[in-house]
Amino acid sequence: MRDVAQTPGLDEPEEALGFEHAIGNSAEAPRLLVFAAAGRTCACELSGVREIIPNRRATPLPGAPPFVNGLINLRGSIVTVLDLSVRLGGPPVPEGRGSIILVDAVTKVVGLTVDELRDVQRVLRSDIGPADKSGGEDGLASGVLRVGDEVVVLLDVARIIAHALL
Repeated sequence: MRDVAQTPGLDEPEEALGFEHAIGNSAEAPRLLVFAAAGRTCACELSGVREIIPNRRATPLPGAPPFVNGLINLRGSIVTVLDLSVRLGGPPVPEGRGSIILVDAVTKVVGLTVDELRDVQRVLRSDIGPADKSGGEDGLASGVLRVGDEVVVLLDVARIIAHALL
């Protein structure tokens, strides 16, 4: 069960924001979690988000790539945490700042540290354009779209996790 309601600003029901009436509720109009990472506005599908927690210190893993923060103990479960900012070529998220987005991977939960949470938006799949392969995300972007005045990179969270856990 998702626990996004713990995050301030992300607990309003879609109906209160007018999304259901404007777009509808279907697979053709996914809900996206919009956030900042590495100086970019990014998003991921909300359907894969289990929970959002404040950033915390992780126990480092010797020999892990620089974008692997390490491990945290979350209510008795060990969770691998990746710094999405570092993975996208930016500076690390400072300890105690930002948030960890917990996502369901194939066999476990993985955390993605981001600089700032921004919004939850429902968009039409037809509004999502192809990802620019020269954008430096190493194929980690699954598309791009415009949310308000910003260009948003839609990240392929499954691919990010797969590259980190190989």
